[in-house]
Amino acid sequence: MNRYPEPQPKELVHGLADLYGLPPDMVLATRGSDDGIDLLVRLFCRAGRDRIVICPPTFGMYAQTAAIQGAGVVCAALEGNHGFRLNPDAIRLAVGAGAKLVFLCSPNNPTGNTIDSSQVLELCRQLRGRAVVVLDEAYVEFSAGKSLESALPTLDNLVLLRTLSKAHGLAGLRCGAVLAAPELISMLRTIMPPYPLATPVVHRVLAALQVPDVERRRQQVRRIIHARERLARWLSVQTWTRKVWPSAANFLLVRVDDAEGMLAWTAHGGVLLRDVSAQPGLENCVRVSIGSALELRRFRAAM
Repeated sequence: MNRYPEPQPKELVHGLADLYGLPPDMVLATRGSDDGIDLLVRLFCRAGRDRIVICPPTFGMYAQTAAIQGAGVVCAALEGNHGFRLNPDAIRLAVGAGAKLVFLCSPNNPTGNTIDSSQVLELCRQLRGRAVVVLDEAYVEFSAGKSLESALPTLDNLVLLRTLSKAHGLAGLRCGAVLAAPELISMLRTIMPPYPLATPVVHRVLAALQVPDVERRRQQVRRIIHARERLARWLSVQTWTRKVWPSAANFLLVRVDDAEGMLAWTAHGGVLLRDVSAQPGLENCVRVSIGSALELRRFRAAM
């Protein structure tokens, strides 16, 4: 503990590279996905001049990080009437107005829907030399779709964000990865803090990447998916529920009669939900994460 860790611990980078099926020079170990988002915005966006594109309703950290950097935010909203479908035309228009980064999230947070891989790849090809497409795959392990890792060697303007916080259940360790072309990874390394990952974190992550732990993670993911579908069926027949959206993540988006009242009531019962009502098109909506069996029983009991 009296020695500083490596800026990018070799054993950790190789472990993540094996996990994601990529060479080590295409992997940057980060403090969760949030760190990767921040590094990308600082690398590509000049304060007061450049912009990013987001597709709301979506993860709030993209816009928050841009605000910290002084970068503009252009919205290409998902089409809520069509299952939160991507609008590629709006994205291309935003890039034409000077955006350098396009943030996509699949499965999307908080709506739980996925984006068709062919749309992402086509956007990358169309925007090559003009913008970088960042695909946040934080919840991909819970979906039936596959990661776009195999497309990285042929698309130098595609970046993937991965995390050990969700499917691995290691949110408290704050460890994730940026996956991209070696040249881009090299540039990101030049603007990282000197010792981003603490030695105990590195040791714990390496232990979790061993084969038995990875297999336990796969079993846990299957249990979460099963619990998600059971909870969706239960929610859909409650009198206070207006809509339950299909989800490919470890949460459900639910529209209720009174989101504010529901949040207050469940909090009184020791259950915390995420209020997403402020996002466009999500009035009176809450996000319900799939917790442990005990936590889900508490939630049902509170309601």
